[in-house]
Amino acid sequence: MTTSSSEQGVSLGMPQLPAPAYPDDVRARLEADARQVIDRYPDSRSALLPLLHLVQSEEGHVTRTGMQFCADMLKLTTAEVTAVATFYSMYRRKPSGDYQVGVCTNTLCAVMGGDAIFEELQEHLGVGNGETTADGKVTLEHIECNAACDYAPVVMVNWEFFDDQTPASAKRLVDDLRAGREVEPTRGARLCTFKETARILAGFPDERPGAVEESGSAGPASLVGLRLAKGETAPARVVHPRDGGPHDEQDRAVHDPSPTERLSAHDAPQETSASDPAHPAGPTAEEGE
Repeated sequence: MTTSSSEQGVSLGMPQLPAPAYPDDVRARLEADARQVIDRYPDSRSALLPLLHLVQSEEGHVTRTGMQFCADMLKLTTAEVTAVATFYSMYRRKPSGDYQVGVCTNTLCAVMGGDAIFEELQEHLGVGNGETTADGKVTLEHIECNAACDYAPVVMVNWEFFDDQTPASAKRLVDDLRAGREVEPTRGARLCTFKETARILAGFPDERPGAVEESGSAGPASLVGLRLAKGETAPARVVHPRDGGPHDEQDRAVHDPSPTERLSAHDAPQETSASDPAHPAGPTAEEGE
């Protein structure tokens, strides 16, 4: 196996070339933004995560230039910055698409169809895991649980939810993204590009009109438990065919159990000596001895 000259240089301990610098106007703008972020923390090094999002918002991934900038601003070594940037998967280390399409392939989503969605999207887009389409629009990856199991299988685009997906609906989704057609997440704020998302994650306000009002909260299925805990009665719901099909005789009202019926085996009343004084349990054999 051969190694490149740069790899040989690293293995021999030779100094690497310095990272290219940002243009003066870009650096001045980033420095002003970075100071706002750093001022939020009593210890400046605590600002490293949002600063990495900030430099990612500039180029769409975390470059050597971006890591050197973070090191300069926080008075850290590039090794310290690199260790963090390479640890977290949310920081991209190579150019990626405007839309990061993540298909959940963790247990529940996988058995509900997530694996099939991911396989068909790979074939449909002609890319593998972590790869980007030739037009630079979509990067496809499989991702771990997104805490949205009520809506499995789930696809995320720039960390916005697209619930109850099928291979067909997921393919329409990526086709719309690549064609520049407006795409609306199942819940949450309107979709924005990966660079715009990175800036919001850096801690800067979302300046799109109405974005805050649209951000919403958890979806209805996730809020059932909260309503039950408050003693509210969950309304009946209608399940429509997935994939946006016509509503026909397959539509059916689903019985919504009462709060008592929804209790888990762990929470349900048990007929024990503690809960049923009329039938106390006797001492165990060990206690009798």
